[in-house]
Amino acid sequence: MTAIANTPSTAPTSTSRSAAPAATDSAAAPTTTRPAASGAAGRTWPATRALLACGAVASPLWAAVSLAQAAVRPGFDLTQQPLSALSIGPSGWIQVLNFVVAGVLTILGSVGLRRAIGGWAPRLLAVNGAGMVAAGFFVMDPFGAPLTWHSYGHMAAGTISFGTLIAACYVLGRRYRKAGDRRKAVASRVAGTALLVGDLYAMSGSPAGSLALAAGAIAAMLWVSFVAAEHR
Repeated sequence: MTAIANTPSTAPTSTSRSAAPAATDSAAAPTTTRPAASGAAGRTWPATRALLACGAVASPLWAAVSLAQAAVRPGFDLTQQPLSALSIGPSGWIQVLNFVVAGVLTILGSVGLRRAIGGWAPRLLAVNGAGMVAAGFFVMDPFGAPLTWHSYGHMAAGTISFGTLIAACYVLGRRYRKAGDRRKAVASRVAGTALLVGDLYAMSGSPAGSLALAAGAIAAMLWVSFVAAEHR
């Protein structure tokens, strides 16, 4: 009787013990899919790097093409004329194309930055790039000529482009400050302030205002390109 009574009691014990590993295996099964998902996400990284490369190239390309034209264009004086004036005349298509290409590269770079860091800075830079494209299509009128809708369009595009670029520099400065990188936080603010001061100085009609504007714009643009290159 004792042996018969003990026999049923051992069966549930062995069954529960054998069921425990099965439950453990079924609970662990979903975790095996996570590395695969992570690997799939990792495969998008080269595309993000390519987008960031576009942002890294945009500003140096625009600055180099603009300054090269300013140096060789007969009668062009950067202390008296803005770089946008290079879009006027028979060879103006070069600067028009320069604006459009740099703008598109900036937009692509902003997509890469959105993937890399997120936040408001990439959104502002996307608008900045769109403003550059618009500034290329809306060619300003020659000096002394009556203003047409092309000039008004160019001024509106420039205002939007400069404003969002300044804001993006300050947003990046705040991000670097929160990350504890004081040097880059200061550099971001200096770049944004350089463009803000240069723009206000040029709008005041002060001597060499267009030169100050060019210096400020190039400084801010190059800093954004540096940020894009840094996150590649």
